[in-house]
Amino acid sequence: MRTMERTRTELAAFLLARRERLSPADVGLPSGGRRRTPGLRREEVAALAGVGLTWYTWLEQGREIGVSAAFLDSLARVLKLDAGERRHLFLLAHDRPPAEPGKTWCVVPPLVTRLMHDLAPHAAYVLNLRWDVLVFNAPADGLFGFSGHPAERRNLLWMLFTDPALRERFADWEEQAAQMLASFQRDFARANQQSDIQALVGALQKASPEFNQWWRQHDVQAPCNGVRQLRVDGRAEAFEHTTLTIDADRHLRLVVYARRHDVPVLG
Repeated sequence: MRTMERTRTELAAFLLARRERLSPADVGLPSGGRRRTPGLRREEVAALAGVGLTWYTWLEQGREIGVSAAFLDSLARVLKLDAGERRHLFLLAHDRPPAEPGKTWCVVPPLVTRLMHDLAPHAAYVLNLRWDVLVFNAPADGLFGFSGHPAERRNLLWMLFTDPALRERFADWEEQAAQMLASFQRDFARANQQSDIQALVGALQKASPEFNQWWRQHDVQAPCNGVRQLRVDGRAEAFEHTTLTIDADRHLRLVVYARRHDVPVLG
């Protein structure tokens, strides 16, 4: 069991602060008249989270007791923590971030969308943890054909392994697809295994022999950055690409492709 010496005070203060900011009405409880202190009582939090009062008290005091990820998720729900606060709770209690939902559909902030469009003529698009393509600019659509797929199938990994046109776009598809899949393996490991990221993998294992074979190899790579060879008008061209984190809590990333004229292209 890890020691909580470093985080004992911080965990106690964090739980107390989040408990005090909630009213009984916020969690569907009767107010019960005036209270000596603001917020929920410990016994109310314990009951809502499904644990004993003594055990929860020990947790709030930062004692060295084992806590499961399921309980921390339940506690985050009771205390109405947002994504950043939930992550903070796991770091304080487990010394590691929580598993995340594989799908992080959300409204991309207007400023990010505007900046993405301002990057033209460079291709740019936004991915979530599951590699769903949430928004894209016109150059990215021209390169990858995102608009030719319905929103529910506009997933970069699905397109990479099932769309013949996108396969043809990559001058060295086998090498690049294997590298991108190895990068996705890292994101898969960060997600809850019961999430829809597992459903995506299962569907791809049935739809693509290459995906099924390479997935079983368990190769893992750092985020994709570097140079890719893409076929444009029948000729291979070099594109430098990079990934920028734009919202760590929701795992939103901006991917940018820019033409390179100083890199030899494939024959």
